[in-house]
Amino acid sequence: MEDGATTPPAGRERLVVIGNGMAGCRAVEELLARDPGRYWITIFGAEPHVNYNRIMLSPVLAGEKAFDDIVINDRAWYDDNGIRLIVSDPVVSIDRANRLVQSRSGRVESYDRLLIATGSDPFIIPVPGHRLDGVISFRDMNDVDRMLTAADKGGDAVVIGGGLLGLEAAHGLTLRGMKVTVLHLMPTLMERQLDEAAGWLLKSALEARGQTILTGADTAEIVGEDHVEGVRLKDGRFIPASLVVMAVGIRPSVALAREAGLAVGRGIQVDDHMVTSDPAILAVGECVEHDGQVYGLVAPLWDMCRALADGLTDSPSGYRGSVTSTKLKVSGIDVFSAGDFSGGEDAQDIVLRDAARGIYKRVVVKEDRIVGAVLYGDTADGAWYFDLLKKGEDIASIRDYLIFGQAFAQGGGATDPKAAVAALSDDAEICGCNGVSKGKVVAAIEGGACTLDAVRACSKASASCGSCTGLVETLLAITLGDEYAGERTVRTMCKCTSFGHDDVRRAIVEKGLKAIPQVMQELHWSTPDGCSSCRPALNYYLLCAWPGEYVDDQQSRFVNERMHANIQKDGTYSVVPRMWGGLTSPKELRAIADVVEKYNAPMVKVTGGQRLDIFGIKKEDLPAVWADLNAAGMVSGHAYGKSLRTVKTCVGSEWCRFGTQDSTGLGVKIERMTWGSWMPHKFKIAVSGCPRNCAEATIKDFGVVCVDSGYELHVGGNGGIKVRATDLLCKVETEEQAMEYCAAFIQLYREEARYLERTAPWIERVGLAHVQQRVVEDAEGRAALADRFRVSQSFSQEDPWAARAAGHESHLHQPLAVAAE
Repeated sequence: MEDGATTPPAGRERLVVIGNGMAGCRAVEELLARDPGRYWITIFGAEPHVNYNRIMLSPVLAGEKAFDDIVINDRAWYDDNGIRLIVSDPVVSIDRANRLVQSRSGRVESYDRLLIATGSDPFIIPVPGHRLDGVISFRDMNDVDRMLTAADKGGDAVVIGGGLLGLEAAHGLTLRGMKVTVLHLMPTLMERQLDEAAGWLLKSALEARGQTILTGADTAEIVGEDHVEGVRLKDGRFIPASLVVMAVGIRPSVALAREAGLAVGRGIQVDDHMVTSDPAILAVGECVEHDGQVYGLVAPLWDMCRALADGLTDSPSGYRGSVTSTKLKVSGIDVFSAGDFSGGEDAQDIVLRDAARGIYKRVVVKEDRIVGAVLYGDTADGAWYFDLLKKGEDIASIRDYLIFGQAFAQGGGATDPKAAVAALSDDAEICGCNGVSKGKVVAAIEGGACTLDAVRACSKASASCGSCTGLVETLLAITLGDEYAGERTVRTMCKCTSFGHDDVRRAIVEKGLKAIPQVMQELHWSTPDGCSSCRPALNYYLLCAWPGEYVDDQQSRFVNERMHANIQKDGTYSVVPRMWGGLTSPKELRAIADVVEKYNAPMVKVTGGQRLDIFGIKKEDLPAVWADLNAAGMVSGHAYGKSLRTVKTCVGSEWCRFGTQDSTGLGVKIERMTWGSWMPHKFKIAVSGCPRNCAEATIKDFGVVCVDSGYELHVGGNGGIKVRATDLLCKVETEEQAMEYCAAFIQLYREEARYLERTAPWIERVGLAHVQQRVVEDAEGRAALADRFRVSQSFSQEDPWAARAAGHESHLHQPLAVAAE
């Protein structure tokens, strides 16, 4: 009822509610349930509708529901409870002294108690073009109607924001026939609710449904004259669109409260009874800040409404804040998160991955209590985990079975695991990937396969995804008894996996795995996001296997590789520009001298690799230093990387009386062919012009010694802590052959060596004969290796210094802020 008596019945207080949304109306419902005759209620709403469920806007957009299906309180509810509803007329001012509110139309209402439930406002990124026609938010039915109108015309849509609302908008627009691209600034979708592993699974599932998902995408501008034509990213990419949906976040709607002089922080500040700094005014919902916290989920809002109603009916209970959990169906995909899943030094992760079913479960435990949980694909136990979290219950007695869910942990499943496996019949399937039964595994063990690796080799059990590794190890223990000590002949990559480096590399290629989270999911990593040992290794293996497809994950690199310079003991960096074959010029030397003086570098050192190393450069000065060196034509020397470092040369036949070939010229050619290549470890090359070996080619990873009849090629040398002279690979007649053999050897090393394994221990492990067979004896294979190296180099030979000098990853070079005391 919008009109009616303006004077309340005798004995009833005037309650004016600003906001006809879910929080405001839920508060009114709680009041009516406690004391239906106490307040004479007037509700002002900005929209032309009755109260509806905003959470269900997504199904309306997707065509799964109509507006009437999401109405919470219809007109009859307002009429039956004597509530005056004033629609399409938001309150614009509050006169606290006289206890009056005024609406946009000029309507004035007096109050005894005032409830502010203005909710939140969508955050619009203030980029150029954000006011163009076709740019909308996703907060109310009006936004949905505008999206539906745009979808009827078809075409391309861009959704900026990969949180829940953004993904739901993208899902609905996709179902309506639009081609949708989601742009998300962070590397993980829904990063507040999901960790990297779950975020990757969600991204993959949405892409399989036809959406394009771009993470790490920073919007530079929205392009168009009068109407949206597309979005340009800061990296230069352009995505065409006739509709842009902004879903990057919300902010408590506090403008009205601030203008009225109420205490406002991030939200309208309230006490435990939802009372603001004015005792006659209360606030509830997303517009509220309680004890420094703001909430955007429904459950805390309902708790607030109950506390508010108790206070307004003289039965104060108080709101004490909320521990939140999120159980959502994102575009039909079940996800759940609760608590703190950021990990930490004292936290322990319990992880379950089921690649075949697309399930990921992670429970974070600290001091035998659950502190966080993330579930993807199967969220049935979310409520149980959340209850344990809220109550702070000790889970020590069920810790080993916790990840399998409530039914198993509390329903009798937590019995002797060996007895359970021993009771399985011989035809029970142990390895689903390869169809291996218990009987076959036992037969392999009884036939002499006494380690996990041996069982994998002869039966294939546990050799694919690894999820049955525990079962196989249990069968080993049962069958061998005391003879089985759990030993492995192959070391695992790290504690996160049961697989060794070679197993992982093989799986990446055979299964077509092209992302770190995908590898971890398929191979059942026991941690949510790996560790400092496996992440750099996986990053390298993926770069090597999929050049041009895999995007280098800078977060998985060591600090020197992230910064493209070597960090020193005082926190400054050293910079080594590349000098092809050890050659330089007056222009380059002047540029180096200018940099040293301009940035007050305290030392310049000639390196053993015939380069100049500039020491003492501050982190924030690195991009400017690189820009100055780039201007002189110099690029990164990669002195910091697991990559080609240098090609050292002597002057050769051009100047030396003993030189047999142009070693300097060949060295320059080889360095130009090989620079920028990422390797399992650092890689050094040298070319000596004669057997006197002035360039020390016989202690390099690949060395060329020029002789009268051609070139001796040497491999596997090391001049470090453990000096190792090279092995003679072969002898060739021409420069072209030397370069092809060099490229083939490097690629073989790149494809077969384990991460952080130098060429010397690699050759000692696989044998020189193996390398000779692949590189020397197999001409066709050699050519294929060299071709693969050249393909990889076509994507690797981009100077990282130039990108940083142009502003890429500029945040990495900001000085640390000094905290106030």
